[in-house]
Amino acid sequence: MQLFKHFGTVVSPANLVTLSRLILSPVLFMYILAAEDQRGSSWSAFLLGVALAATDYFDGTLARRRGTVSKWGAFLDPLADKVVVIGAATCLVAVDRYWWLPVLLLAFRELAITFYRLWFAKQGLSIPARKSAKWKTTIQGAALLLAVLPPLEEADLLISIVLWVSVIFTLQTGIQYLLDGTKTTSATGE
Repeated sequence: MQLFKHFGTVVSPANLVTLSRLILSPVLFMYILAAEDQRGSSWSAFLLGVALAATDYFDGTLARRRGTVSKWGAFLDPLADKVVVIGAATCLVAVDRYWWLPVLLLAFRELAITFYRLWFAKQGLSIPARKSAKWKTTIQGAALLLAVLPPLEEADLLISIVLWVSVIFTLQTGIQYLLDGTKTTSATGE
């Protein structure tokens, strides 16, 4: 019986929406790579990107409305965000739309903070997500959507500016997590 209860939290409607984002992310990557001659810009990539962004909003709303916020959802949602963002940004580097340095900074911050939070979780401590983390994901998503939007295929300066704004915001939220971790260990006496 306990197994079925656990299974129910994994396959809740909200988590299924999140899993759909993970499953569809490789399709987005293929659309970006297939549009290499347009440097990743395509309506297919843009529309799928909008749909994936909508699932990011919808899964959380669904979980809160149904009262099914779970540890699995708290793990899967940011994982799906990171897969989509890092994967799409890497594909945009491959088609010469993005420069590798800002994408490397994004990826490093995302991976470092993930491992940082996991380390705290192993200690029985948690660093709660901030509202700024959702804004970070929104800004990253907007940067990616603009990069694949066909009318902006030649708008390199705009795309670079938006990407760097995303990187700055991403690094800033990473610093906030580090400070939150310091406060957490100070409060527990470690």
